[in-house]
Amino acid sequence: MPHFEKSTEIAATADDLYDYHAARGAFSRLTPPWEHADLVEDIPSLTNGVRARIQVGAGPARLEWLAEHRDCEPGRGFTDVQLKGPFASWAHRHEFTALGEDRSRLTDRIKFRLPFGPLGLIAGEGFVQDKLTRMFRYRHTVTRQDLERASTLPAEEPLSIVITGATGLIGDELVPYLRMRGHTVRRVTRHPRSPGDIGWDPATGSIDFPRDEKVDAIIHLAGENIAGGRWTEERKRRILESRRDGTRLVAKLATSLSTPPRVLVSMSGANYYATGPGEPRSENDPSGDDFLAGVCRVWEQETRPVAEAGIRVAILRLGVVLSPAGGALAKLLPLFRAGLGGPVGSGWQRMSWIAMDDVVDLLHRATIDPRYEGPINIAAPELPTNTAFARTLGAVLRRPSFAPAPAFALETVFGEMADATILADVAMAPRRLQELAYPFRFPTLAGALAHLTGSKPVEPE
Repeated sequence: MPHFEKSTEIAATADDLYDYHAARGAFSRLTPPWEHADLVEDIPSLTNGVRARIQVGAGPARLEWLAEHRDCEPGRGFTDVQLKGPFASWAHRHEFTALGEDRSRLTDRIKFRLPFGPLGLIAGEGFVQDKLTRMFRYRHTVTRQDLERASTLPAEEPLSIVITGATGLIGDELVPYLRMRGHTVRRVTRHPRSPGDIGWDPATGSIDFPRDEKVDAIIHLAGENIAGGRWTEERKRRILESRRDGTRLVAKLATSLSTPPRVLVSMSGANYYATGPGEPRSENDPSGDDFLAGVCRVWEQETRPVAEAGIRVAILRLGVVLSPAGGALAKLLPLFRAGLGGPVGSGWQRMSWIAMDDVVDLLHRATIDPRYEGPINIAAPELPTNTAFARTLGAVLRRPSFAPAPAFALETVFGEMADATILADVAMAPRRLQELAYPFRFPTLAGALAHLTGSKPVEPE
């Protein structure tokens, strides 16, 4: 029977490892962003006989995977056994071994049989082994970082957190992380579909939330996608109004609650600053004068009533968020994997980026740490050119990266949006994060891209 095994030593106890895997949100937290696997309903507990119903696949090909927890031994491990799913059989043992004080070994052992007998084994074992290697390389890194980070933070009290934009790219990663940390999360959405969801409509200024309900923190992520297509006047209007109206409504909610929240964490963007040559912009530098800079100014100005009410406000000016689940990286990966990737435009424009893992970590820290206040640049310390980014992504994927995308072609397709985003020199320095001594999970582009694609790390040049 084919099998797979991976072990990693972690600076945490075996009990910590068990509790981490048992926490609400752990399944989603540990699912790589390139995988399409969703829990149909929350797993109530990590105990014998509890079943997990999972939808796997993409688009119309989604199927149900039903697994049952067995041999659950707190501090030692548990086994997931497939009852229904794509394999002829599947047994996954999560094993936690104490190695001494505050150190343990995480081992994942999987035995599986593919359908169609010997034919399935010949055709599919290599594919499955490669998929599992990438998946557990990602899972072990996340587990190790989460547990080792948790040991450096003060003990947290459970908070009640309201999140706008919770169903977007960042929200999909943030919600399970916060739930795993023990917090209660309520999503604000135009289309409530789960218990606890809060309905709202920023255009009409309505939000379905009782003013006497306790909220400890509000995280405001919502806003129209600026890179969703060519900018027409209508799209530019939606980009601006989604941020102005949404933030205004969030501010109204925060200041009208019977018990005000402790903090509002609100998004902004690296495009707040002027683009072009010069030293990387820090938080004290002035705003630019183009369309996106104006949008960011309005976005931030709408939080002022919250700060004036005595509530801490943290404004996170976000660089390009790297995730294979969406955004720039998701668009580039198919081209680079096909060997058709390369620099765009001149290739000399700089790119302020941040790995999704650091975004989630920083949103959490901004919620619980009172030092996070005012504008904060959210970008990794390494500031590559577009050419360096393309070369690094190609190296991580073991593919060539020499096929350029001329500026005129991008301008023809995307118009003003290309000049303001893809071709713009956006250089932002994380000065405030450095003052706060934030330890980046992924300070280097090569490390971030290897993790986010499940690739073997590349050797430094």
